Amino acid sequence: MDTWIDMAHEVRRIARHDTVLFLTDNAVGAAEEENLRHLAANLAGEIRPEQVVPFLTSKHSLEYCVLYAARAAAQGYRALTVLGGDRRGAPRCVTHAYELRQTLATRVPGLALGGWANPHRDSVRQVDYLLDGAFTASFYLTQIVSHYDLPAVERFVAEANRRGVTMPGVFGVFLYRSANPRTLERLAEFLPVPAEGLARDFAAGRSAEAICADTIRGLRTIGVTRVYVSNLGVRGAAERYHKLLTELGEG
Repeated sequence: MDTWIDMAHEVRRIARHDTVLFLTDNAVGAAEEENLRHLAANLAGEIRPEQVVPFLTSKHSLEYCVLYAARAAAQGYRALTVLGGDRRGAPRCVTHAYELRQTLATRVPGLALGGWANPHRDSVRQVDYLLDGAFTASFYLTQIVSHYDLPAVERFVAEANRRGVTMPGVFGVFLYRSANPRTLERLAEFLPVPAEGLARDFAAGRSAEAICADTIRGLRTIGVTRVYVSNLGVRGAAERYHKLLTELGEG
């Protein structure tokens, strides 16, 4: 509970900038912690529900997922990011996340549902997914990307533009706080980690926020206008966020 209280404090400080907050739960372990309950307990009446987009993975029973979405809508949340969740640990209730989105779109039609795309994979196939009517999403988030691997992102963006994808995409950016090899190896189990580039930049004395800002600026050069910043942490998240805005000249 103390962690959620700390996080609520940081969220209040960040939300003053009218930022949309994507709030995850634990999609890797044997049991996910209920984020809606903590949102209601710690942020009710202080943060507008439309500023928060909770994550829901399929690592629950189908009944729980439907109830979760219904509760989110009842509490005023307008959107929900619906993902499959890591295949380790608790089993999924459906094979693919789009199947859960299809169910939720029918059972809780008032919510905008978000999906997932991975610019590091074949861009044609990824755009195929986005354009498939079965995808059942109003927006999508992407896997973490960086300026170190910008050509892959550029191929994805070009393919989406060429084929007329109009669904809003929010591209993932990671705030790497160090180039500690053990930490990066652990992260590499879940996302592409540009370890060599990070090691070079941190060794040159660059800050975590400056490196993250490079990625955001790089994405903007290829037409990406929406990003989410991951790994702001719990304690100190607002301070890191403000430093990042300052690096971008938006503080």
